[in-house]
Amino acid sequence: MSRYAIIVGAGSGLSAAIARAAAADGFKLVLVARDIAKLAPMVAEMGARAIAADASDPVAVERMFAVAERDFGVPELVVFNAGYRARGSILDIDPAEAEAALRNNALAGFLVGQGAARAMVPAGKGSIFFTGATAGIKGFAGSSPFAMGKFALRGLAQSMARELGPKGIHVAHFIIDGGIAGTRGAREANEDDVLLSPQAIAETYLAVHKQHRSAWTQEIDLRPWNERF
Repeated sequence: MSRYAIIVGAGSGLSAAIARAAAADGFKLVLVARDIAKLAPMVAEMGARAIAADASDPVAVERMFAVAERDFGVPELVVFNAGYRARGSILDIDPAEAEAALRNNALAGFLVGQGAARAMVPAGKGSIFFTGATAGIKGFAGSSPFAMGKFALRGLAQSMARELGPKGIHVAHFIIDGGIAGTRGAREANEDDVLLSPQAIAETYLAVHKQHRSAWTQEIDLRPWNERF
């Protein structure tokens, strides 16, 4: 079986950059999203396999890992890059939106992390990476559900790292502390480096994956050198 990576929450922006960096490093790719039609260009570009799955659905996640293992073997790298933003005043926000934020950030991260761990532990190796955000270390006004989900994801990563590290599994949490160039809601131009380069972030993911186990990173924060927030 070829070495391969699973990227959950695949799409344009950061996940596409991670996919390209992994492909350039020799990985086969399994790209996971609810809507895989949007992944057609990436599938064609990288020869990737797309699997449709809702990362917050336990049955869908279990099925996704079963298909991936059947066709490709044990993944070397699993990246959880899914997320859900819910904005609004604590006075007015719909509880259903808070539930969705928790389900798609925290529960989905748990399900993907659990599935990846179950695949990797028997092999005694592999990396499980979670994409976090500023909201995982600092809650902002009008963004309580997002902060709840990202704080939970950070706690999940810390617990998994301590449990799985001795079993040979590298678990790391990446705090993306700023806007990413070219992603939803962010401008494309980035000549002044106010935004993070998705390619630069992806290079860091691959570098962390290659770390020697005597000096594993459990958490890393990435931010622009001239941040203005």
